[in-house]
Formats: sequence, C-alpha cells, structure tokens
Amino acid sequence: MKRLFLSVLLAAYLASPLSAQPTLYFSTEELPDLIQALPAPPDTMSAGFTYDIMRYMWGKVQRQDPERAEMACRDAVWSYEALIDEFDELFGLTVSREATPDIWTLLENSLATADQMRVAPKAYFHRKRPFERFHEAMLTGEEEVLSGEGSYPSGHTMRSWMVAQLLSEINPSAAEKLYARAWEYGESRVIAGAHWQSDVDISRVGASIAYARLQTSPFFRLQMARAQDEFQRLTGYEADGGRGRFVRVTDVVPDVILEIRYYSSYNFVGDRIDGYLAPVALLTREAADSLKAVSDDLIRQGYRIKIFDAYRPQMAVNHFVRWAADLKDARMKPYFYPDVRKNVLFKQGYIAEKSGHSRGSTVDLTLVEMATGKEVDMGGVFDWFGIESHPDYCGDPVTGVFKPARKGGLTERQFLNRLILRQAMMRHGFKPIDEEWWHFTLKDEPFPDTYFEFPVN
Repeated sequence: MKRLFLSVLLAAYLASPLSAQPTLYFSTEELPDLIQALPAPPDTMSAGFTYDIMRYMWGKVQRQDPERAEMACRDAVWSYEALIDEFDELFGLTVSREATPDIWTLLENSLATADQMRVAPKAYFHRKRPFERFHEAMLTGEEEVLSGEGSYPSGHTMRSWMVAQLLSEINPSAAEKLYARAWEYGESRVIAGAHWQSDVDISRVGASIAYARLQTSPFFRLQMARAQDEFQRLTGYEADGGRGRFVRVTDVVPDVILEIRYYSSYNFVGDRIDGYLAPVALLTREAADSLKAVSDDLIRQGYRIKIFDAYRPQMAVNHFVRWAADLKDARMKPYFYPDVRKNVLFKQGYIAEKSGHSRGSTVDLTLVEMATGKEVDMGGVFDWFGIESHPDYCGDPVTGVFKPARKGGLTERQFLNRLILRQAMMRHGFKPIDEEWWHFTLKDEPFPDTYFEFPVN
C-alpha cells in the first residue's frame, strides 16, 4: 500500500507544472552534518598541507597539456547540464530533461539534495583557496566568483561523484568508466587552482555519505526504479548487469569476420566516429540469430561473412551530420565520393539524420572466400557514394539478369557475386535497400521505431 501511495505521489509530481524544479529528498537538517562527519582540513604546518602544495604545483604543470587544460575548463562550468553532458557517452545514453525525464529528475533531485551538505563546512572551515593563498591567476578565470568562498569541500567534486554513483546504479556495466571520469573531474579543480587536493579527496567521501543517505528515501528508491526502467526501454539494457536485447555478433556467429570501419579512420569521414568505443559488432538478438542462419548457408557455399558495421548509435549519426555540414573537409573524397559533391549528400540520401542502423537490426557486410581468405570482388568498395553501389547497377537483382554498361561498369562475375550475398540474406529474413549492395535490415526487426544511443562497446 505504501509503495502504491508513493507511485501515485510520484506520478502526480511528474505531471505537475512544478516538476521542472528540483524536489529535495531530505531537508538540510535531515542530512548528515559533514562538519561532524569529516576531519578538518590539513593545518598549514602539517605534512598534509605540504602534499597539497605539491599537488597544486602538479596541477600547474598539467595546464601545459592543451587537452587536459580544456577538460578542466569544461569541468569548471557550474550547471547540472554541463556536468551531466560530460558523462553521457560513457553512460550509454544522452540524458536531458526532454529525452530522459525520469533519469533527469533523479539526477536533478539527488544533486540538489546533496548540494545542501557542502554549505555548512565551507562556511565553518572557511579555508583559503590555492589561487588566493599564492595570489596567482586561475586557469579557468573564476577568481572573482570564488574569492572569499570556502574551499573545503569541493562542490564540483561532490556533484561529479554523485553523478557517477547514480548513473552506475542505473547502468552497472558503465561503472568503471563513469568513476574514472568523475575522478578526473575532481582533479580538474586542482588543475584549475580552485581547490587543494585534500578538498577534492574529502569531497568524494562527502558525496558517498550523501548517496548512502538517499538510499533510505522511499521516494528516491521509486524514482531510481523509474530511471532504470527508462534506461532499459531506451537502450535494451537489462538491470541485472547485461544488455539482454543486444548481443555481440561474434557470440552468436563465431565464424564472422569483423572490420568495423567506423572504429578506424578508414571511412568516408577520415576519423574514428563518435560512439565507437571498441571494434565490435552489436545487433539485436533476433538479427544476430538470423545472421547465424545466413552464415551457415554461405559457409556451405564456400564463403564467410565480413561485417563493416552493425548497430550504430545515434551519436555516430550526429557525427556524420556535422561532417557533412563542413564542406571544407574533403580528405576522403578521392576514396569514397570522387564524383559526388559534398553539398548534395543529404539531398541524394547518402547522409540522413536518422539511420536504420540505430534500431539495432541493420548490418553492412560482404563476403570472403574461404579457400583464399580474400574478399569477394563486388565491383566496388563499402560506403562508396555513387550509382555504382546500387544493387540494380548493371543488372536486375530480382531476376538475376546481367546488363553490361556501355562504358565501364561491373563485370558479370561481380554482379553475380553481389547476388550471392543478397539472396542468402533475403532467404533468412533480411531485406535490402535500393542504394547499397552491402546494407540489409531484418524484416521483422524488434525495434522499428526506436533509435538507440548507447555506444558500441
């Protein structure tokens, strides 16, 4: 009955106009007092403070690394949106108030609740920040905002550690990467000159204390359950620690060969594509099972399957869109689109803002001869932008009748090689498209309207 009451209360809260504002799980008085729970910061004559000074000098050296300095500047932005954006890709889903309302609500309410705990110790200890003590400029230009505000503990660090704990409970498989990024987030405050190392270290403890207190709130537990359900619905992730609806293709089709082009720089963009964190192929279980039947069929004919791409996260598609808009970047034009102007890629359908690959049941592939170990000659390369990639180029793929081009074009053997792949895929439940001989989608795909965002990992 209590859980039912909380469910009704939460539903009413989410439907109310006030739901855009954080709702605290506990008041300040109900939360642990960090002045009592944590030790005082190191005395200026102590070995601990000597270590703090050494770490401050270390942080100044890190500023010489442009990439690390840029990260520290991003990590200095004091907003929930900027903070959560740093964790999206590692988490496996873009989190926002609009796209993931349940996850966003959990994070916002939890952070707002934990934020209350840092106010009292900052005022009580009123520790001078490093840039104040040494009268030096900060990396991030926050001197005016932070001058006179206590340094102990670090609010940025507490927030980042809270986010890592919360997102790891929603997606346990991403925990290692989330905590590693949260650790860097805290170190960024040392590099910026905003905090001493001891401020940062104790803040992770403070965030863990806050997180433990949240676990005692029935309202928090109910919202966590909703957030986990939302993540599972959007990504196919199972809360027991595995992605049950998606599988690694090699686990189902052990004979498959992988050449994941978007994990490498050998593709039409010329860079590794966003969201490809490992050279693996993921598909829905249904698509992988059907591909196993295709593989068995082709092995009997003397061929193995080579996969160029399978599941493609939406963040990768977004990368393609950004690349297509940059007309100056034509590094790979000679290799993939020599006869197509980059400004017509959207119009002609080569680049789109949504891809069937993001639904998890589409695969790009070719054949390899088992006898020689060489790719079968298909008369064109994967991801070639042009009519030469169309299945009906130089023939009718339905009847199998070859029609040689007047000049150039495919040989009859190349045309028939494409048919071997096409017919095997169609025999086992896949459908082709009109523009690419290598592209097939499972007819009865389980998520025809869902575009997933978790990375390939």
